[in-house]
Amino acid sequence: MPSPRTRGTALRQRLAELRGAGTAARALDARALAALAANPGCRRRAILDGAGVDKAALAGALGAPSVFGQSQFALTRGNAFEAKVKADGGAELLRLVHERLDPGAEPPRGGTVPDLSAQGPEGRVARTALALREATEAGGWTLLDHPLLALEVAGSPAFLEPDAVVVHPDGGWTVVEIKSFPMLDGSADPAKVGAAARQSAVYVLALEEVAARLDPAPRVRHRVLLVCPKDFSNLPTASAVDVRKQRAVTARQLTRLTRIQDIADTLPDGVCFSPELPAGELTAAVEAVPATYAPECLAACELAFHCRSRSRAQGAVTALGRSVRAELGGLGTVDDVLAAAHGEAGDPDDPAVAALRRAAALRAEALQTAGPEAVAAREAGCP
Repeated sequence: MPSPRTRGTALRQRLAELRGAGTAARALDARALAALAANPGCRRRAILDGAGVDKAALAGALGAPSVFGQSQFALTRGNAFEAKVKADGGAELLRLVHERLDPGAEPPRGGTVPDLSAQGPEGRVARTALALREATEAGGWTLLDHPLLALEVAGSPAFLEPDAVVVHPDGGWTVVEIKSFPMLDGSADPAKVGAAARQSAVYVLALEEVAARLDPAPRVRHRVLLVCPKDFSNLPTASAVDVRKQRAVTARQLTRLTRIQDIADTLPDGVCFSPELPAGELTAAVEAVPATYAPECLAACELAFHCRSRSRAQGAVTALGRSVRAELGGLGTVDDVLAAAHGEAGDPDDPAVAALRRAAALRAEALQTAGPEAVAAREAGCP
């Protein structure tokens, strides 16, 4: 049996072949990891993210370009706001952490900001772990600016970079997320806050792995600090967000992910996802990996439009949503559903089939009661 080191080297070589010769791997960030954890059954996304494939470029080459993401203006504004929050050694950021999360602690007066630079991602991960240990032992306020954490995902390491991690005087660790969307009258867009909470939960999981290697293990706080502009100004304000639920869901979903090595082993030799390949060859390569499409993918995955068109072409009921798919049981396509509803197929004892036939009977009864004119108009597609 090959050693773990040999297996790891072979997997890295295999993933490099899947990306294409000379193509650098795209980092798997917390946002992508949270989206992957939300759809653990999608092998396509798992292998593409594990291999570091640029899914936006891949979607464009497939003729179904992605349309979501931040504009250059939003990125510039976000970077400027983050720099403002972290100015003067993070004095304002530490004040917000103290005010919102740890008011009983000694107020911060010039916290420590260690240098986290190192060679390569592995070096930065080790330097971050050392800085966390030293800050915990020191017993003061410490701000880690863009630390690098590692989390194993489906048998492959993912490197994650939170905006900041604060070490409290009692040795506890807090994740800080800095966003450029506004907080109006003390509250922000719930959808954006939810996305930030899921992203922060990934960082909490990674921090817990670092803490577990220390003795005694420091406490990783499950209330993170979300920092946003106040109202319509550029002044920072903050809110404590409890991510215990998101952390538990993400941890459970990550354990359900099929190992990347297992997915790679099922692919034919020569499969490559390089956007430079001819469209037909690239489409065949992508279709060699099964996908699990749902409408929620449109807000989280660059390949969503391609997968949606394929799902619709196949008549898959997953295109209607996960809740509908769950209600339909073993009926996997729209044709199967219609056949079951019309009594042409399906087990009458199946609850899903019985419900469909009852619904079809009620529809027919309603149309009959409405009169022949209404039936004709309905069949013609008129409102």
